[in-house]
Amino acid sequence: MEPMDCLVIYVPIDAAQTVRQAIGDAGAGRLGNYSHCSFSLEGTGRFTPLPGANPAIGAVGSPEEVPETRIEAIYPRSRRAAVVGAALSAHPYETPAFMTFPVDAGLPDGPGT
Repeated sequence: MEPMDCLVIYVPIDAAQTVRQAIGDAGAGRLGNYSHCSFSLEGTGRFTPLPGANPAIGAVGSPEEVPETRIEAIYPRSRRAAVVGAALSAHPYETPAFMTFPVDAGLPDGPGT
């Protein structure tokens, strides 16, 4: 099995479906005979745009709180550029918050392992 990574990205709630679709189309969330698999959790994003920022939400110098969705999806490591690129292209923020990391998505070899 090819090494797998996980993408975690924070998205305004109204843009979450667009980002989920984009990363799924780029190869994230493929599990067996299923595609576009992901997990989402709602929370609150907080940020303060600094001078030079061009915020999609809020104003420079003003702390902001936004209802956001945390999206998680695994993908083959070889698809990283495509998946991250799709996420950033579909995301409405100037500088989206995201992270990627390796995961072990393999099944155990059998009983007792």
